[in-house]
Amino acid sequence: MSTAVKGAATAAATHDEEAGVSTPKPAPQSKGFGNYRGFVAGVFSGIAKLSVGHPFDTIKVRLQTAPTSQFKGPLDCLLQTVRKEGINGMYKGATPPLVGWMCMDSLMLGSLTLYRRLLNEHIFQPLRARPTHPAIYLPDSEKKKLPPLGHGMAGMLAGWTVSFIAAPIEHIKARLQVQYQVTKHDRVYTGPIHCASTISRRHGIRALWHGLSATLLFRTFFFCWWGSYDILTRLLSTHTQLSTPAVNFWAGGLSAQFFWLTSYPSDVIKQRIMTDSLEREQQRFPRWRDAAGAVYREAGWRGYWRGFVPCFLRAFPANAVALVAFEGIMRSLP
Repeated sequence: MSTAVKGAATAAATHDEEAGVSTPKPAPQSKGFGNYRGFVAGVFSGIAKLSVGHPFDTIKVRLQTAPTSQFKGPLDCLLQTVRKEGINGMYKGATPPLVGWMCMDSLMLGSLTLYRRLLNEHIFQPLRARPTHPAIYLPDSEKKKLPPLGHGMAGMLAGWTVSFIAAPIEHIKARLQVQYQVTKHDRVYTGPIHCASTISRRHGIRALWHGLSATLLFRTFFFCWWGSYDILTRLLSTHTQLSTPAVNFWAGGLSAQFFWLTSYPSDVIKQRIMTDSLEREQQRFPRWRDAAGAVYREAGWRGYWRGFVPCFLRAFPANAVALVAFEGIMRSLP
């Protein structure tokens, strides 16, 4: 999802004309050094995001996948986890997203920028050039910008693109997070590498992408994330006196929460599928529709929102901390 403010801030800085925000240009640097700065900043951003956000994510996944009788709610899940497994229990499955975010963010932002440019050049600009189009009355500077609809479409396409990397990472993370045994000796998987190798050996490489269709469905809602981010950026920059970093901060955090409000039921379905048995004769959810039906039969409409509170609470602070770390490292590097 699963979507970060680090990406939002970077995207906003690289498409200032599209988003309608004037951002300061960095000092000229060699291409290689610029890539080096971005990579290092991305690493620290990922660490910050993981440190703040992963415990919330662990509670979310456990509430989404455990029987309804196991936990009374988010606080009970937190207390049981810490009491039985210690603080380390909150960080089970943390390695895959930490490593994966570096690859995922790179692909996400690169493809997002590419799709924005292609959509603007080949779809929206030709449409706006027609004499009957309403945009003909807009100022020239405004006509050249990609509209919010285009940002949403680019976000959706980028979400589908990154799904092919995200699916195996989130699959492994989910299986590690729902292991409730305290000691590694009692667990089915001792770590991410062991989990990936075991799944590949027993079920083939393709099994790592178990739940890909559900991941694609979930990341379709990136349309809401990036579309709302552009709208909020325009509103905040026009109607407030906030600085550009502050606009990016608030627009990124609020759009992330809007994304989860629209996409959360699909995330519940995705987690059910990813933690289902890989043995065909034991699978409960061979299709995402089977998982959706099972959730409704078990808890009705409320079942689609189980675990939403920790997820919603995580969205803003995790992304805010990621932004602070990213911008701080970028400024500190020579």
